[in-house]
Formats: sequence, C-alpha cells, structure tokens
Amino acid sequence: MKLPITIHQAQLGSTKFKVIRPARPLVHAVLNDHDRHLDAYLDQDAAQRIGGLWKLAASSPRSLVHLPMRGNRSPFHEPPEDSTRQLDLVLLHHSLQFAPSRWKEIRRRLGPGRQQTVTLPGPEHTGEVVIDHESRHYQENRDLFHQHLHAETLFMTGSAKVFRETARHFFDVALNGPGYVPVHPSYPHFCTEFHSNDGVLGDAREIHIEYRDQWES
Repeated sequence: MKLPITIHQAQLGSTKFKVIRPARPLVHAVLNDHDRHLDAYLDQDAAQRIGGLWKLAASSPRSLVHLPMRGNRSPFHEPPEDSTRQLDLVLLHHSLQFAPSRWKEIRRRLGPGRQQTVTLPGPEHTGEVVIDHESRHYQENRDLFHQHLHAETLFMTGSAKVFRETARHFFDVALNGPGYVPVHPSYPHFCTEFHSNDGVLGDAREIHIEYRDQWES
C-alpha cells in the first residue's frame, strides 16, 4: 500500500525529533478515554491508514508517529459521558526512551513539514506475519505495549515486533467492517480489540476498535 505522510522536524535544546503524521487528516477517527479502557471508532479509510501507520511505526524506530484525532466529530449523536475525553495518539519505539512531558513543546514547534509517500506491505500481506502466541505469555516477553497519557495524547510505546504483529487489527476492520454492517442490520457492530489476554499489553489498557459507517456531518 502507498501511504502519503508528512515528515516534521523539531528541536529541543541539542536534541532533534522526527515526527510523522498522515498527509491527510483522519477525519472519521475518534479515540475515547473511558478511564478503565479505550475505545477507537473508525471508518474504512481511517482504519486502513492507521494500519499503515502502525506498520510504519514498526519500521521507523527513531520517529514519533502522530495521529491527530482529538478534534474530530464523534460518530454518535448523543453527547459523550462527562468522564469521556477524546485523545490524540502517538506511536513510538521503546528504544527512543521518549519522555511524554516533552511532547507539548515539540508539538508546538512543528512546522508545515514535507510530504512524502511511503510504500508498505498492504493488508493482503498481514497473514504473512507469523505470530508465536505461546511465547507472548512467557514471563521473559518484552514485546509489549506500554501507555502513557499526557497533553490529551495517548502514547503507545512498543517494539517493532509488537507494532508489526498488531497492525492486523486495523486492516481487519477496514477489510471486513463495510461488508459486515449492511447484512447485520439488527446488530451492525464489527469490532476487534487489544485484549489483556492477548499477551501484547504490559502497562497498558485494553483498546476496543469498532467500525462505524455513520458519522455526524
């Protein structure tokens, strides 16, 4: 798949940071913080591109992959619960040892950036990733996601392996959500999730990912 991105550079003191964003806004994408868990609502385009950005995070260990979403309209007509807040998302490799407290300053310094198109394995190749489910539950497993919350942004920190293996969740939603909803009118709910029993979450909450084809205009 070809993924248009924008590459930004920011400098804090003597340290330079590379920030990658999708070239086009992820209009129909919302990430909600529900305290004990997280909910993501995506249309087909957003799910497809986030799957690509997930793979890009696996192959870009020196970059911060930023998905701006917190200003997007909700797919629901009713107002959110008082305890719910929308978040942006940043994907990063654990080797960066990035302090989320620096993010607000970096975000403020980002300019227009330069556009580029990267070529990544598409959703048709997700089956080629061989996952050793048993090893995920070994005590020695270090291929885990850890989460931090700062400046209305969720930071997903993990290894290249865990990003590569879990991109399939988003491609699954993009490939199967649009066909599922029309033929299940009584329960038009297609979803997947990062579950605590999957062996990919360390210090991290579960994320429920749901396909939505109806959005507020």
